[in-house]
Amino acid sequence: MERFSFAVALVLAFIGAAWAVNEAGDMAAARLKPTLITIDTHTDIPTFFASDKYDPSKSNAPPILVDLPRMKSGGLDAVFFIVYVDQTKRDAAGYADAASEAFAKFAAIHRMTDELYSNQVGLALSSADIRRIHAQGKSVALIGIENGYSIGKNLELLDIYYNLGVRYFGLVHNGHNDIADSAQPKESLGDRPNDKGGEHGGLSAFGRKVIKRCNDLGIMVDVSHSAKSTTLQAIDASRLPIIASHSGVYALNPHPRNMSDEEMKALAAKGGVIQIVAFDEYLKPMPPEKKAARGKLAMSLGLTSLDGFFDASPEVKKKFFDGAAELDRKWPRANVHDLVDHIDYAVKLIGVDHVGIASDFQGGGGIDGWSNAGETHNVTAELKRRGYSDADIAKLWGGNIMRVMDQVAAGRRP
Repeated sequence: MERFSFAVALVLAFIGAAWAVNEAGDMAAARLKPTLITIDTHTDIPTFFASDKYDPSKSNAPPILVDLPRMKSGGLDAVFFIVYVDQTKRDAAGYADAASEAFAKFAAIHRMTDELYSNQVGLALSSADIRRIHAQGKSVALIGIENGYSIGKNLELLDIYYNLGVRYFGLVHNGHNDIADSAQPKESLGDRPNDKGGEHGGLSAFGRKVIKRCNDLGIMVDVSHSAKSTTLQAIDASRLPIIASHSGVYALNPHPRNMSDEEMKALAAKGGVIQIVAFDEYLKPMPPEKKAARGKLAMSLGLTSLDGFFDASPEVKKKFFDGAAELDRKWPRANVHDLVDHIDYAVKLIGVDHVGIASDFQGGGGIDGWSNAGETHNVTAELKRRGYSDADIAKLWGGNIMRVMDQVAAGRRP
């Protein structure tokens, strides 16, 4: 997606419809909770995260979907907060801007965990840290990178980012970069379509060096947003398991961002995990009319970026929310049932040890029943209703991603 449509998608996710969970489901989720560590592997943040504009210690209203109070009330124990940068022109100015934005988001996450709210949340660098911080009764923060453009062509930045706490590295976002081809090329940047070979035919030579350095440092390689060629080559190039931090199942919805059976089988064979994402457009097809209407609505209000949505006036936000709600009434969005349908498919195909869960909150994610962190228990309740055992739910919600973290950390060769 281009910049404006990506921003529109995330704000549409702020509009939550009513979702009923029966009392038995709630009780089942509550009984399971003491044995469970729930980890959401993808939540976006603006550059001014952990500031007056976005205070995670308070229970906030949209466009904020994740804060510490709602993590607690919804049963969400740990979140990978994402250092995301948009794909722009690959020149000196673009690389500098991308690194600058990345450092600003690192600083914001550390401001939350190390300074302002250290009594409520801790930064985890390992699965042992996750368990230790959780045992202290605190929420857990982790850090992932979305879009390898944030290192430009400078491999040494990976070492710096690792020392700042990054534990997974997303190779691409929307648009090809110097590392690899994206599942969604950007025409505005002159990207070559993937059906014509893309730019690199998958990974570039530099991309292979990036994967090796991630392996050596102990950073999980993330192939969400990657072209199929990139994903399969990354799995082959990595000596350690890799992840897809927020993706759906292509067989259920043939969106270019979703993973094919071939990719998922290769991922699992390497010991990796696909984190099924609560993203409306990835879970079920979106009518072209709705997509066009939401784009027109956002553009008419000047809403073209994540920071822009957070900065918008209450009047502009209300106009957008009202308009988006009307679109959702006409074309209902995906819900928790749809999410667990994708989980079911992946579990049957590659096994419960290779599947996890992600929201992509504030990056376009959010569905009926899981529209903010406070509704996380609804996902657990639906898994219980589908017959998943407590042990399997524990794997899906955090056990599998922690296993991969452990394997990647054990494979370090710094």
